Amino acid sequence: MQPLRSLSIIGGGSWATALVKIFSESKNIVTWYLRSQHHVDYLLANNRNPNYLGFLELDLHHIRPTSLAEEAIGASDDILFAVPSSYLESTTAMLDENIFQHKRLYVSIKGTAGNQSLVPSVFLSKKFNLAVSEIVVLAGACHAEEIAVGRKTYLTISGHDENIVNSMANAISSPYITVIKNNDPTGVEFAAILKNVIGIVSGMVKGLNYGDNFLAVVISNAMREIKNFLQATDNRERDLYNSAYFGDLLVTAYSEFSRNRTFGNMIGRGYSVTAAESRMSMVAEGFPAVKGMYLAAKKSGIAMPVLSSVYRILYEHAAPFSEFKLLEKQLQ
Repeated sequence: MQPLRSLSIIGGGSWATALVKIFSESKNIVTWYLRSQHHVDYLLANNRNPNYLGFLELDLHHIRPTSLAEEAIGASDDILFAVPSSYLESTTAMLDENIFQHKRLYVSIKGTAGNQSLVPSVFLSKKFNLAVSEIVVLAGACHAEEIAVGRKTYLTISGHDENIVNSMANAISSPYITVIKNNDPTGVEFAAILKNVIGIVSGMVKGLNYGDNFLAVVISNAMREIKNFLQATDNRERDLYNSAYFGDLLVTAYSEFSRNRTFGNMIGRGYSVTAAESRMSMVAEGFPAVKGMYLAAKKSGIAMPVLSSVYRILYEHAAPFSEFKLLEKQLQ
């Protein structure tokens, strides 16, 4: 297994920008796909992403930006997708189905993709005829904003192939990044999706003017729901107190940087979904994930009261106040 020397990152949002920072400052050559030539030109002229983490100055000595997805994919053997989940289908729509043959594929996307609400690794494996077991997942617990300013962060790399996981882990040498290696990509990916859903719930709690006492009960119940979901999906031994699972949940539920929490807060205060989305500069990936996870739980017969409440609020136009009054009676 060849060590990772170069990497192509697909995505131009805040999380992709943070990943570019991590890998480029670790002296890897990063080919970075941005969605327009204007963004590429701005980056080359100003050393900054024009739309996200604009305060962050990037070192272009190890960054090769391009607005051509095929060029970015052809430049490296290791390809990392870090687009918002709602854009994964459109980003890959025009790519040749054989383009990832002989490539190593990584995903760092915390939402469901496509009209079947698939987890990103499964979506990519189906679209490009790849073995899902060979796709490696990068997860938290972390927010891009804190990586941008160099705050201590733990990054999880999860995959079934130990050599590939080690290769990716060894490519990171930033002093504020600690890498945790994990062999449960399915569990890590589902946990990353569900934590965004719970981030929305956490925001609703605050928007409805509940206090920290109630929020603690909601989060503890949400943890139980995630545990039950993962056991029903893939009943294997996993330590859910590892940072990739409940750690990622907690940072999304409580952090001021959580866009899902911000989105939920506005819904709790009475904004419609459309109005809340229009006021946000970034995508709340938990919104489409709510529907996918609700349908998956319903299909599997898993009782998830917290998830069900947020689904009814977002997709059946239930009143947040009334829905949470009903939820109060179901919490333990």
